[in-house]
Amino acid sequence: MRTTTFAIIALVGASLAAQAPTQLSFDSSRAPVIDRALQRYVDSDKVAGIVALVMQDGKVVYEKAFGWADKEAGRKMTTDTIFRIASQTKAITSTAVMQLVEEGSLALSTRAGTVIPAFARTNVAVANERGVVSQVPARRPITIRDLLTHTAGISYGTEPSVSKLYEAKGLGPAAGSGWYTADKNEGVCDTMERLGSLPFVSQPGEAWVYGYNTDVLGCIVERVSGVSLDAYIRDHITTPLGMKDTQFFLPPALKDRFAAVYGSGDDGKYARAPEGGRGQGSYIDGPRRNFAGGAGLLSTARDYARFLEAMRRGGSLDGTRLLSPLSVKLMATNQVGVLHSTTGLGWGLGFETVDRFGANGMSSEGAFGWGGAYGSLYRVDPETRLVMSLMIQLIPNTTDIREVFPSLVYQALR
Repeated sequence: MRTTTFAIIALVGASLAAQAPTQLSFDSSRAPVIDRALQRYVDSDKVAGIVALVMQDGKVVYEKAFGWADKEAGRKMTTDTIFRIASQTKAITSTAVMQLVEEGSLALSTRAGTVIPAFARTNVAVANERGVVSQVPARRPITIRDLLTHTAGISYGTEPSVSKLYEAKGLGPAAGSGWYTADKNEGVCDTMERLGSLPFVSQPGEAWVYGYNTDVLGCIVERVSGVSLDAYIRDHITTPLGMKDTQFFLPPALKDRFAAVYGSGDDGKYARAPEGGRGQGSYIDGPRRNFAGGAGLLSTARDYARFLEAMRRGGSLDGTRLLSPLSVKLMATNQVGVLHSTTGLGWGLGFETVDRFGANGMSSEGAFGWGGAYGSLYRVDPETRLVMSLMIQLIPNTTDIREVFPSLVYQALR
């Protein structure tokens, strides 16, 4: 009996070893499971439209559009629909920063104040036991590393302790939910100089605080490179990779490919969002001057997947080199310990990282990704050789689609 038990254990172990993640492949016969699940979001009026794309080993193994790009206009969703990708911009701007680090124009230890004078001396808002808020000097200067890891203490200015100050300067509550600046008739560095005069919400290096960090980096890219952020990203990232549909503002000729924004109502069903920073935004008819490195880009599922595939391959794709493999490894490795999460998720230099299997669904240890305010999601899983790109335009996104979609992809592996 004991021998039989050990034999069964050995057989199970051998079977599991044979199905190691590095050997798993996408089984197209399981794709209908993905189809049905995503279609349910559309049929139940939770999401107006969806584009989902999966690559494995650099090849597209799943790509499909569901629902409406603009229901009121009668435009169906297509796989080349253009979306507002909001915080997915951060990964591209962070890549631009790392390119400047690689060429020696910046160091991770470079002080932000040496490039943006308003950041030479910053303040932090502190509340006492009675809730009275005062400002104290930051204990040390903010660095490039702080900004890449979101440990600079810089939020989006919507906290009660600072919101009125931010609103008075056109930021925080006055800028959509804080991150929206597409309607500003000024350059991003003008906006960031103003930000530097406001108090932040934590001391540098002491907490993970999500906010304008990457917008500050966008200004730094402009000043160090000597060109606007849109020109830098176009010349050094999107054009070399063939990402022809990725830009900060939409050419009017492409407006019929632009998805409309919807919001979630109290009944859980979507409704068209209003104009302005909390809705459609000024991405076609706006001033077209403010290139927000933290939230401003537009893209397609396939375009963004090309960028992700380059990162999965260590910084190069089809003969185009964005970064060295070690720079990509640095970006995709937890640099903040448990400041971002105590449950196995970390933050690198621009990406959320998975530090243990089970911390983010079925994502492998070493996977990395993030998403955007309009509900979009991306993930790179080097162990299973996968890239995932999910695009929707729902703000706020009150659905569970970002948790469900990766599980749908992983169930198709065999």
